[in-house]
Amino acid sequence: MTDTISTIQMKSALEELCDTIEKEKEYLSELDGAIGDGDHGVNMAKCFREVKKKLAEIPADDMGSLFKSVGMVVLNSVGGAMGALYGTFFLRMSQESVDKQELNLDDMVHNLQAAEKGILDIGQAKLGDKTLLDTLSPAIRSLEKSEKGGRLLPEALAAFGQAAKEGMESTTDMLAKTGRASRLGERTIGHQDPGATSCYFILRSIASSIKAQ
Repeated sequence: MTDTISTIQMKSALEELCDTIEKEKEYLSELDGAIGDGDHGVNMAKCFREVKKKLAEIPADDMGSLFKSVGMVVLNSVGGAMGALYGTFFLRMSQESVDKQELNLDDMVHNLQAAEKGILDIGQAKLGDKTLLDTLSPAIRSLEKSEKGGRLLPEALAAFGQAAKEGMESTTDMLAKTGRASRLGERTIGHQDPGATSCYFILRSIASSIKAQ
């Protein structure tokens, strides 16, 4: 059983992510329509079509270059907060992965901690505000726990994906406290957050990156 993720595996997982966003664009926009502008799915799909084109053009030489390429496309393809947040997510991961041809569990923990810090640095949200952090932060805490517990990477990523899913689902019962959705007050309760959902799709792709071996 392999205990590292290769650049080829990660690139394949990111390509799968692009296909997932395209497939789920109407669902994401439906979620956004309940508490936002209703265009989250359309914007994300447009962005990740460009990401998929970029992935087809670049070699899987090292993780840093791979994540940087994705991050730059996201920054330039999605307007508003989501472009900045998800662009920062991938760019911070790239900074932790320079010249690495594979990632182990320790690498993944550091990469995702850096991504989380980047999002916290540029955003105003915190855990419990009904945002993508409610998916991201529990998933990272799960990965940290797996590392401390000596789990193998495939096991750790499975738990990571499950924690991301549970975090996403937890936003349904939350009150939105930031952004446009916060203006709706208690009307946001009962609706799953679209940003938390697209974040889940991203983290699920990372969790699935090792499944091929």
